[in-house]
Amino acid sequence: MANNLLEGKRGIIFGALDDKSIATKVAEQCVAQGAKITLTNAPVAFRFGEIQKLAERLECEAIPADATSLEDLENLFDTSMEVLGGKIDFVLHSIGMSLNVRKKREYTNLKYEWMQKTFDISAISFHKVMQVAFQKEAMNEWGSILALSYIAAQRTFPDYNEMAESKSLLESFARSFGYHFGTHNKVRVNTISQSPTKTTAGSGVKGFDVFFDYADKMSPLGNASAEACADYCIFMFSDLSRYITMQNLFHDGGFSNMGMNPSVLDI
Repeated sequence: MANNLLEGKRGIIFGALDDKSIATKVAEQCVAQGAKITLTNAPVAFRFGEIQKLAERLECEAIPADATSLEDLENLFDTSMEVLGGKIDFVLHSIGMSLNVRKKREYTNLKYEWMQKTFDISAISFHKVMQVAFQKEAMNEWGSILALSYIAAQRTFPDYNEMAESKSLLESFARSFGYHFGTHNKVRVNTISQSPTKTTAGSGVKGFDVFFDYADKMSPLGNASAEACADYCIFMFSDLSRYITMQNLFHDGGFSNMGMNPSVLDI
């Protein structure tokens, strides 16, 4: 339901790849709630053409940027502020990729150069995004920066591989930079730990469908959908959440607090 929660705000959305992406749902909701946005993804993602179609539909700019490149990020923020007509009010970091997962390498037999690439893309890029925004004074006061995480940062999910450590690092960056942004100009920084979600990236994890069903049964409210996650992001971008910062916020239907649910037992 659109009620103009983001009227007059400007934002940058990282990671919209296709219609299954959480970032796509967030972008759609941001525009519906009155915001002006730019979309961004790695240059290779632009070859598929989906992000350009989304930009046309939402009447916004799509700007290629490698989130591991400071030069690309500097151009992204400069161009976004020029296109949108001012400083940025919110940023969504929805980026994650592991070559070890893609190549089906077991956790006990990882290629470390791929692991380093995983960390750079999936976590260190979040620090780079915030550092560029901080140094450029690109964020408006009381702005909001979000990154999408997963409970594997706290618990062991063997097939999630080194993405678990990536999410742990991502959440740590949110706490650490949240202090600096908060004391500097009241910008809040948080992560949202989302339920297993049937995105293109998530579906690449070994055994995803089985675990998706397990988590859905374990959670009292069931798995949170991509659309519901978008609603939560809108709240976190809005002025209604202006005193929430440095938090990892579970959006998982209660899964994170469950020990056992009888519905998953064959009794």
